[in-house]
Formats: sequence, C-alpha cells, structure tokens
Amino acid sequence: MNNNKHLYAVLLAGGGGTRLWPKSRDNYPKQFLKLTGEKSMMQIAAERINRLVDWSNIIVVTNQKYVKEVNKQLPKVIKENIIAEPSKKDTALAMLVGALYAKSKDKNAVIINAASDHIVSNLKEFDRVMNKAVMTAEKHLYLVTVGITPTYPTSAFGYIKAGKEIKKLDRDLSLFKVDSFTEKPKLATAAAFISTGRYFWNANMYVWSAKAIQKSFSKHMSQMHKLTKHLEKLSVAQFHQAIKEIYQNAEATSIDYAISEKANNLVLIPGDFGWNDVGDWKVVYQLGKKNNEGNVVLGEDQDVQILTQKAYGNLIHGNHRLIALYGVKNLVVVDTKEVLLICPKDNAQDVKKLVNQLKEEDRKEYL
Repeated sequence: MNNNKHLYAVLLAGGGGTRLWPKSRDNYPKQFLKLTGEKSMMQIAAERINRLVDWSNIIVVTNQKYVKEVNKQLPKVIKENIIAEPSKKDTALAMLVGALYAKSKDKNAVIINAASDHIVSNLKEFDRVMNKAVMTAEKHLYLVTVGITPTYPTSAFGYIKAGKEIKKLDRDLSLFKVDSFTEKPKLATAAAFISTGRYFWNANMYVWSAKAIQKSFSKHMSQMHKLTKHLEKLSVAQFHQAIKEIYQNAEATSIDYAISEKANNLVLIPGDFGWNDVGDWKVVYQLGKKNNEGNVVLGEDQDVQILTQKAYGNLIHGNHRLIALYGVKNLVVVDTKEVLLICPKDNAQDVKKLVNQLKEEDRKEYL
C-alpha cells in the first residue's frame, strides 16, 4: 500500500469490449466477465489497484445501468464513490469527472487512472512503476503516462514515442518527454516502431494530480473545463446530481485527442509488467489453461460439458449444454443463450465486424 494519503484511483468501467462478443454485451460487458479465472476482470483490476490505494479512495466511473453490478462485484468500494454516467462520452470526460470528484474530497489529490478490463502478471513490478509515477505526479505538474514495453508488433494498440530522457527514476527506470502518438498503425509500421526501442503501447494508463489535469483541460478543452469546474466545490449528493446536466452538454472524445496529443507537460515511464488488455478471444485462449489437446475450456459456472475427438487448440466457452467438437483445430466456439459464435482463432479481432453488422441492421436484441 502506498502511504500517500492524497492518493486516489479512478477505475474506468463503462466500456463495451465488442471483440469479446457474444459474451460481452451492452448490458453485461467485458469487465464483468470471468475470463481468466474465478474473478471478473473488474474484480482483478480493483484488487490490483488496492495494492496501492485504500478502498475508501477508489472511485469507479461507470454507466448508470452498470451501477448495480459494480456494487455487487466490488462491495468494498464506497457506494458514493461510484459515479454513474448518464451516457457514454469516452475517456476524457470520465477521467476529468473522476479527478474532480477526488479533488472535492482532497484538493491535493493525486490520481491513478486504470482500466477495469486489463490484466497484469507481474504485480511487484507494477507496484514499483506506479509508485514512481505517483511520486513524479506529486512533485511536478506533469501528466504521467505509463507506456507498455511492447513484446510484439501489433496494429491493435496505439503507440507512444518516447523523446528526450528527463531523468533517472531508478537504476533501470527513466522518465521521458513524450515525442508523439500514433493511433493503431499498420503492422509493418508497428514492427518498424518496435525496432527503434523508442515506442511503447498506449494503455491509457495515466497518473496526475487533480490540479494538473484540471489546468490541462482549462488550456486545451476550455468548454469541458467550464462545464465541470464547479464540481470540486460540491457536496457528494450535489456532485452526483450535477453529473446529469454536464453529460447532456459535453462532447464525447478520448483523453488522447482531448489532452495527451496537445499537452507539453506529458511524460512517460516505461512499464514492463506483463500487461494485457484481453482484447479478443485469441488472447483469452493464450491466457487460459490448456488441457492435453491444447484446448481451453471456459464458462461462467464450473460445470462446462464438452466432448472432443481429434480437436486441438480450440477455445470453448460453454453455456449449460454439451459442446461436441470433432476433427477441428484453432477455433473459437462461444455458446450463449441467444448466440453461438464460431470463428477461426486467428480472426478473433474481426468479431467486431459482426457486431458492427448487427448495429447496422438494428438487431439490438443481440448486442
């Protein structure tokens, strides 16, 4: 646990996770699913943050229709610390509102922003890097991003280029100015980026003081700043009530477009702690426990029924009925009450295209 009494965390839990359809749905998205064990993605993320931040200082920003599920899955989070968004407005407003809520409780608040649907395998290293980020944000008016050290070229993530080294934070950890952002480049470009050793995956993992991020919004997103600046002076009840009108009038934009790409006080600390965003079913397979045939078998309950012969390297997500596979390999098979998904594992990223088609056809019952 970090001993900084001014330390808060904003856990973002309003996303959709469409590449994990049909399990991840609009009414029960990715962060609430048990994809890597007996706990949901959000429970794992909250417990990881709790290694640094006391439960009383953890703030969850989520859609209003998910509040009940957040309460159920995270009973240690104070109910008043769950901010219910009336509509989805992307990460800029969510992070600003979370920071202002922390500032309403503590004018010297320093905030760790974290996704509710990512995993980390090396928790000790995660703690070390985040503590250095917190110390940096506490001492300076920096916006600190933790850039993930890439392990392979991919077009699934954005990339951050590290510029000039500012200083050493530890014998093997440095603080850099941020040179540029590139949003999801082509695979060849991503490979070229990685070969330089100067590029890092953008995991939207930010640490800043409430004062620093509010000042940045005042400079770069003046309209959103004007809409929200009174929040820090409100009581808890008034704060939650005021959110409704703010969300009606605020634009939807990401923190990267709103602030990060414009700010001249953005700095980067590399993070190499086994980060993964569990972005599609192939990743779920890679993280899962394989049986003797190399199949990964999952389900919301422990009693998933399968029957396989000559079936290898498949991901099978069951739903209370027998799933039988014969003579197939490297497939994703996800069975739900309304939908059965079958696709090659290597095309798992393209599941989003099916979701987009359902949206175009207005088949909301499957979304």
